[in-house]
Order: sequence, then structure tokens, then C-alpha cells
Amino acid sequence: MKVAVIGGGRSGEHEVSLESAKSIRQGLREAGHEVHYVEIAKDGTWRHGDEVLAIEPGKGLLGADVVFPALHGPYGEDGTLQGLLELVDVPYVGSGLHASATCMDKAVFKELMAHEGLPQVEFVTLRHPMSEEDRRRIEGLGWPVFVKPSRLGSSVGISKAGNAAELEAALTEAFRRDSVVLVERASSGREIEVGILGVQDLTVSEPGEIIVPGDGWYDYEAKYTPGSAEVVIPANLPKVAADKAKEFAERAFRATGCSGMARIDFFLEGEQALVSEINTIPGFTQTSAYPRLMETAGVSFTDLLDRLLADAVADYRAYRQREH
Repeated sequence: MKVAVIGGGRSGEHEVSLESAKSIRQGLREAGHEVHYVEIAKDGTWRHGDEVLAIEPGKGLLGADVVFPALHGPYGEDGTLQGLLELVDVPYVGSGLHASATCMDKAVFKELMAHEGLPQVEFVTLRHPMSEEDRRRIEGLGWPVFVKPSRLGSSVGISKAGNAAELEAALTEAFRRDSVVLVERASSGREIEVGILGVQDLTVSEPGEIIVPGDGWYDYEAKYTPGSAEVVIPANLPKVAADKAKEFAERAFRATGCSGMARIDFFLEGEQALVSEINTIPGFTQTSAYPRLMETAGVSFTDLLDRLLADAVADYRAYRQREH
């Protein structure tokens, strides 16, 4: 296939995206595909080599059979790029516009998980200006808490607060980045991840576990600095806990309408798996868990890329057949 890989982007995860795109391009070439690279600069300019691209609705992208987005965070993983690719009329890897937007918005995602009856850590959704009722609800969570911009990824802008003063500083930082903020009880449970591949017939990986040395947590630096955190795959879990995490991962994937690929993150408190979030474009860097999780399910890196391309094309054709 002729594949256009898109990397970079306008978000704070630009550099991470470049690394994911590099790994994907290499794997696609090893699998025998013709690869063309599109890099989106931090100012939003699209380039193919030295050429600045002009995107025209209905005209495809570089004549590619399928597009592989390797963008993380806003303007790439949040439905905006997916909507553009649908206007361009080209198949693309991963979840569509609605699922991408739902999973990127932490507050909307958690409300949907609550509606589906999936267990999760207690949380409060905030909008500026905050009310006294908001503050009482935060106090009800206990200490410590995590304060998160609702619509950013890879732990960007997330702070841990252990008292009222730290909370105020964390809220200021979070509201600087987003108009909607999530405050979540800090779980002392183990951090677990499950990978999913597919559209209808899903391949669900065994859970992996993130281990951060000392009293640290899985922040941006720990995620993308080699040696800052260890990901043990498969995790050493009781079978009942592993099976429950896999069940909840599939339920969350289907409830949000995800497609193609996703990494679902959990906290494990005792044997109770608590859904944390879904990453619809998981990392493909040297330190990324998703490709390794899929290897535990018997899917090699090149097979993973091939399946993602095939699923994207099949999903696109099915979608077009439903149009009127």
C-alpha cells in the first residue's frame, strides 16, 4: 500500500509524535509498503519534504491508499485531524472523529464511563469560575488529588496536590491550559495498561504494569525518558484481576466507539480495576507500551501495522457503503 504517515503537530507532544512517526515509517517500509511522510510544524504548516501542502476537500492526501496519523494530543488525537481526513476523503488508521473527541476529553469520558457502570476513581469536573460547592466536592475527595486539564494528553499540565495551597497552584496551572479541569482522587493502586486492536473482532492484550521508582508518578518525563519508568509486560496479576481489566478495556473501547487501536489505562486497587483513560493514538516510540502489549497477544510490530492499515481501509469502505 501507499501510506502517508503524519507526525509532529501543534500540541505539546510534538517531539514525541516525531519519534512515533519515525518508528511507524520504519516498520511500514520493512513490511513492504510505500511510505510518504507529512510533518506538521508547531505553527500548523503541513510539509512533504520541502513542499508545503495545500489540503483540498475530496482530493485525498498525496495519492495515498491510507493515512497513518501519529499525532498525540490536541489537533491530532482529539477528532480535529480525523474530521479533516474525512473531508479529504481518505481512509485513516484509528478511531473516528466522535470517539477521538470523547476519549480526549477526560471529563466527557469519565461521565460516559459512569453511565456505562464501569468503575473509576472519584472525580470532580470544574469550570471557571469555581463555586463554593465545587470546593466542597473537592474536599470530599480527600488528599492527595491530581488536577488535570480535561483535553490534553500524555500527562501535560497535570499536577499532584497534597494540601489546599498546592491545590490552588495546580488549579491555576490547569486552567491556564484548559477551560475545563478535572480533579481526581489520587489512587494508590497499581498502574495497569491494556492494548486493543481491531474494529469488531478485537484482539485484547494481557495487562502490563507501569512501575515508577520511589514515590514518583507516571508524568510526562517518566513516560518518554528511557529508564524513568519500567513497563512490565505481562503484569504479575491474579487471573481474576487481569481478566476483569481486559473485560473493562473492551467494554470501554466499544462504549466510546473506538476503532483500530487504543491503549486503556487502569488503576488496580486490590483486585478492582478502575478505568482511568483511553489513548486512541498510543505511542509507537522506543519506550511506548502499546506495541509491546500487542506482542503479548501474538501480534508482531509489522503485523500490527499491516492489520491497522487493513482495518482502516475496510472500515472506510463500509462507511462509504452506508452513505446516502
